[in-house]
Amino acid sequence: MSCAQAEGVIKDIIREIVWECVRKKHAVSDTLAAFMIKAVVLDPANQFNVDRALTKQDVHRLTQLCIDRLVDQNSPSLDTVKMQVYFDMNYTSRRELQEEHKHLLQAKLAPVVCEITETRAKTREELEGLYRKIVSYILLHSGMGSSTNPNTIRETTAALQSVFPQSELGTFMCLKKKDKEQQLMELTRIVTGIRLFNKASGKGGEVIDDLPAILNEAIPISTKYIKSELGASQNLAYQYTAILENLQQAEGGARGCTLTPDLLKQALYNVRQHEAFSKVILDDVILCGKHVETLQSDLYSEMEELRSAVKVRTAVPTAQVFPHFMALAKLWSGLQDEIIFLNVMNNMVTSLKPFLAAQSQFLPEDQIRTLLDGVEVKTDEQRLKESSENQMDPSECENQEWLFPETTANFDELPLEYKGMCAYTLVKDGNLLPGNPNIGVLKHRNKFYVFSSKEAACDFASCPDENIEQVAEIVRQSPELIQLLELHHQFGGFTPFSEVSMESGDRLLVKPITKCDSCTQTDTHPVESNIVKSYEWNEWELRRKAIKLANLRRKVTHSMQTNLSHMRRDNVTQVYLPKDVACQTKKDGTSNVPQPKVYLAGLRGGETKTTHFIKTNLTRPVDE
Repeated sequence: MSCAQAEGVIKDIIREIVWECVRKKHAVSDTLAAFMIKAVVLDPANQFNVDRALTKQDVHRLTQLCIDRLVDQNSPSLDTVKMQVYFDMNYTSRRELQEEHKHLLQAKLAPVVCEITETRAKTREELEGLYRKIVSYILLHSGMGSSTNPNTIRETTAALQSVFPQSELGTFMCLKKKDKEQQLMELTRIVTGIRLFNKASGKGGEVIDDLPAILNEAIPISTKYIKSELGASQNLAYQYTAILENLQQAEGGARGCTLTPDLLKQALYNVRQHEAFSKVILDDVILCGKHVETLQSDLYSEMEELRSAVKVRTAVPTAQVFPHFMALAKLWSGLQDEIIFLNVMNNMVTSLKPFLAAQSQFLPEDQIRTLLDGVEVKTDEQRLKESSENQMDPSECENQEWLFPETTANFDELPLEYKGMCAYTLVKDGNLLPGNPNIGVLKHRNKFYVFSSKEAACDFASCPDENIEQVAEIVRQSPELIQLLELHHQFGGFTPFSEVSMESGDRLLVKPITKCDSCTQTDTHPVESNIVKSYEWNEWELRRKAIKLANLRRKVTHSMQTNLSHMRRDNVTQVYLPKDVACQTKKDGTSNVPQPKVYLAGLRGGETKTTHFIKTNLTRPVDE
């Protein structure tokens, strides 16, 4: 089966799965259906062979397995997968969100910009209408007030007239379209800065929201809300971990417990994933608070510089104040972006909460209290503190390389496998416990592993390859661990969240300084010898051969002769004798025209009053 045919089959399967789930009143996205197909194929219990083409029976069975998993409302594993798909589809970094918001704003204002740049106003009424459109564009783009509020329109028009009077519309209309758009952006920034300055001076701006005050109030509330959600998930994870350890220690199971370990593991993975996503959002909100502090400080300093430049003067050079106005507008736009980003993060936290519903239904609080009767619940911090006392001794595992904080530079920046979770406890108990790097980090095949205890580190280091393979087997049975433990490099087709969320401006990964063995070798003959006998380097020789071949194409044999017949042919030869020929190339010729000779007498007058005029023509005739 070709790649195109395989893609077509997968698309048909996804379409059928989505349709069947909708028919059963379960909304399923194409992304979730595709993820579930890969999860079902990876599960070894389903016995799908990816090396051979799927038969009709395999396709039908694959479709039915996916549908059964997707319509299961009491599956924490399905809720975890849905949570991961939702987060990957909706989470965006700060920079991507700002760019997306900018594109949406440009698309929204595109008709207004088109009307302004393409208007050919001639009459006074048309010019006034064009000016009103420019005011509306500035209001819509700045987001400072409604474009239908008369006070806002009056205030914006006054600010615009101070820098761009209506008499300059003729010059504006003569510009090119790109120049018009650029001038509109500059006018928007300048007018926005003027309005902000007037608001700070108490001369208007009542409809402009106080963004610094709003953010100063909203960020602590959002941080507190996210920390409460994060704390709830962490408490559940600690309780589920304690219950799971208790169930595994008691061979017959805890008293009065009908809960299976597999279902409890799914619930643990569910709350651990919610904890990981909540931490990502909390880090973004904390970073948002830092950005807001910087923007507010720059805004206040810029406002003070502008006040010192203006003071009480009624006229100020534009070269002094326009840069300050544009800087104020840029800082205010940054505050607006932070409000949008904070709103998106709050919506993300609220939207992630329903994905914890399945595990909370079969594990109510009263049952959890019953299972925790007499069981000590330890937090991750307590476990790390207890295990930090026992550091790994490299002499116990001489064949393995261990890294310690005292001997490794940038130790905190090591790219730990399984997202810092202990691989041995996952293999042994299916439990997710955070590893303690202070015990020692195992470097195996240029990868770094941490463990929750010294005993777990020793047992894992005794046969690391087998343990790594067992981890992969567990992940195939629980596909939600691929995203949770960031094992995308081992399982193709799953988009890693780290590639989606990492941005060069906010998080920079400093590569740790570690030892590595490397070698290089240069081949004796990188390219196989291939001598072409007919190769010719001389260009003129190639031309000579080409001319020779061209001449041979015109050579045709018309007759043939033998030794006996060559005397029988008639030969005729014609000779042209020389002859005398003469020709004349030049002939001299002359011509002469008689010179006119005319005499006039009696012009000076005489004794008589009457003048007698006599004309005598002595010119010789032409034909003489």
